[in-house]
Amino acid sequence: MDIDINTKATILSDALPHIQRYYGKVVVVKYGGNAMLSEELKDAVMHDIVMLSLIGVKVVLVHGGGPEINDMLKKVGKEPVFINGLRYTDKETAELVLMVLAGKVNKGLVNKLESCGGRAIGLCGCDGGMINAEKRTGVDLGYVGEVKDVDVRPIRDSLDNGYIPVIATVSCGEDGQIYNINADTAAARIAAALHAENLVLMTDVRGLLMDRNDESTLISEVNVSEVPVLVKKGIISGGMIPKVECCVEAVRRGVKQSIIIDGRIPHAILIDMLTGEGVGTLFR
Repeated sequence: MDIDINTKATILSDALPHIQRYYGKVVVVKYGGNAMLSEELKDAVMHDIVMLSLIGVKVVLVHGGGPEINDMLKKVGKEPVFINGLRYTDKETAELVLMVLAGKVNKGLVNKLESCGGRAIGLCGCDGGMINAEKRTGVDLGYVGEVKDVDVRPIRDSLDNGYIPVIATVSCGEDGQIYNINADTAAARIAAALHAENLVLMTDVRGLLMDRNDESTLISEVNVSEVPVLVKKGIISGGMIPKVECCVEAVRRGVKQSIIIDGRIPHAILIDMLTGEGVGTLFR
């Protein structure tokens, strides 16, 4: 679709107050889902992040990589094991997770950002003691960790030197073990430690829906105090519960706002941040 020059000028002009709001501020983006699998969507996300960086937004990209881990496990003849929908990580799997996430996936994203004109640096939770983890309590999932605390100095150093930090969510504990960390949880804790302006969780759904079978029932904004009621009513349920919990935790720890956006929409990050047209559910 062709857009006339006056319309283009209006779009750019309308973006100014949004650019001013985010200039010099930290925005943490958790990247995953279809946006990670589709090359078209991946290119759109990388271009969005580079553009935000070039206009003065300090973007931190946090990523998972579940499908890539499953592919590697199959290649070595190891079947993925899940307990109540959660991955069980034995010692061998933990080593493979480190190799895949901090290696192949992380450096692939760095390369993508660089090819789009950005300056990126790949990190993982082990680097500089960034994420201090401990074994997850409750159901035994092996080497699956919980975030104990976050040292933001490696991230701040990267941002201050003009780099986009790309963070793989594998970490080390004080016991010397490697732990696999849930990427949503890690992103929320990193955003809180950085006092970020915004936490963006990219998902494969429209956002929080009043009717999960009707995307037109999108709830565009939620106050974190309303979440328990929405859970009780069943509006927040299933796989959406842990994502919403991450958004709530981030806000309560000092992040100005968090948002679950539809990563299936090309350039969803730019649309949400620079147009004022929400493409998901905002929590504050």
